[in-house]
Amino acid sequence: MPLHLFRTSLPVAFGYIPLGMAFGVLLQAQGYAWWWSTVMSVLIYAGSAQFLAVGLLAAGAGLVDAFLATFLLNLRHVFYGLTVIERYRLLRGWRQGYATFALTDETFSLLAGIGAHPSDDRRFVLGLSALNQSWWVLGSTLGALLGQSWHLPTKGLEFSLTALFAVLFVEQVKRRPEPWPLLVALGAAAVCLAFLPGKAFLLAAISISVVGLMLLPDKESA
Repeated sequence: MPLHLFRTSLPVAFGYIPLGMAFGVLLQAQGYAWWWSTVMSVLIYAGSAQFLAVGLLAAGAGLVDAFLATFLLNLRHVFYGLTVIERYRLLRGWRQGYATFALTDETFSLLAGIGAHPSDDRRFVLGLSALNQSWWVLGSTLGALLGQSWHLPTKGLEFSLTALFAVLFVEQVKRRPEPWPLLVALGAAAVCLAFLPGKAFLLAAISISVVGLMLLPDKESA
């Protein structure tokens, strides 16, 4: 494994392993075998959706409700995924499919922060995606095994995902000092929470994406 790839992924490991452990503990507390946590982390690999699934399973939600909730929650991937589409076009076949599947908020944050790797960006994107998922699978498996072996308190564990997003937000602000992305995000979130609180997350994400695309410089005219 290239050293620069490991170093780039290390901050995600510090977040994914404990966060994955929290998910594993929560899922095992619902009475599921430990290996369900591993299977979900391999086949679904969506931290927020997996935490949501724990709540849906606990509430006995139906398939339609689960599909709609997961779809709306992960709709944000469509918007920020458009910004890395040129880099992902360099991948071919199953590599492109897997990298698209493994594009998470944290992987996107790293790719957006460092830009294209000068030597071989295709291998870098694929390797970073796989390494980040391995941290998540490791953490969720360990958490499920621990939850199976010991009775661990689960109160407050669901906040770990929010804490990770807060850390990513701070890192993005440090790396990109331009004030307008932060101002647009705060403004859109405030307006949506004030007037449409029930749909604030989805509408805020759409508003931020539209305004962001309007403010991006025109590459053809540059």
